[in-house]
Amino acid sequence: LKLAAHSLFKKLKDEELEVLVQAVESRGAWESGCVWAPRGAKQAAAPQLLLCRLYRWPDLRQPHELKNLCCCAGGRGDTATLCCNPHHFSRLAAPDTPPPPYSKSSWLDEPQHPNSQFVEFGYNSGDRRVVHPGTAISALPADTSLSRSTTKDAYWCKLAYWEHRTRVGRLYAVHEPSVNVFGELPRGNGFCLGQLPAAHRSRAVRRARGKIGRGLQLSREPGGVWVYNRGEHPVFVSSPTLGPPGALAVLKVLPGYSAKVFDYERMAGMGVRGLLGDGPCDPHSIRISFAKGWGPCYSRQFITSCPCWLEVLLSHSR
Repeated sequence: LKLAAHSLFKKLKDEELEVLVQAVESRGAWESGCVWAPRGAKQAAAPQLLLCRLYRWPDLRQPHELKNLCCCAGGRGDTATLCCNPHHFSRLAAPDTPPPPYSKSSWLDEPQHPNSQFVEFGYNSGDRRVVHPGTAISALPADTSLSRSTTKDAYWCKLAYWEHRTRVGRLYAVHEPSVNVFGELPRGNGFCLGQLPAAHRSRAVRRARGKIGRGLQLSREPGGVWVYNRGEHPVFVSSPTLGPPGALAVLKVLPGYSAKVFDYERMAGMGVRGLLGDGPCDPHSIRISFAKGWGPCYSRQFITSCPCWLEVLLSHSR
């Protein structure tokens, strides 16, 4: 592997090697450009496969296990070169075959949560409300909670950060095709959870926040929404399109992996139907827990029992 990599390095320009060093030394924490390698040259493995095996995943075998991240130009418009920056790729998680115990499990036969008739949600402003099941969480915050509240702003989703049942901070509107959600500065541009104050945090919340690190990247791509785990701990994702209608599917996304977590076409065919579980939920939404899973196979039956989680409220008009 090292001999093959050395052979590839000799074909790269000095500026390409400098970009590669920056990407590898920061382990992808800092945004770096593409590393262009000649396409079609005689070599033991494809350049992107070679460098991803060397610097990220030694067990990687085939290029089709990789996905270009949205930050990567990927050689579009240039048939002579391709990008081999190992931090411009993720490994593909398989939504249809999540590993046990994160299997697709129906909650239709699960006993109702004792508080499922009326669920109380708190806000760090001190405003606590009792809401009826079926009410979308997105309907709760007032317009003053929007990070950019002008009606002409074109956003494709808004992000709400929760600690257990309490929403912390304001909604964060996303206008760019992708956004990073991370724990503390400096981790790049995006939604920094460390800047959201809260009066009281339990020890469990503080521990979970310490595991967010580089966090994740959300991207709107043709046909759906993808999650890329940039951190060092798993994230757990659920949406109406990850499992069969009326079932809860919680997908574990390992560090360095990405998964398509919302499918627009499938949602259109399913009609308006929310996620089963504790509390109200907008059916056009994604729920992501940092480091802690939930569902029938866990002691945490509902995501509101997870210490730190993110709600992605998708715009209905794309």
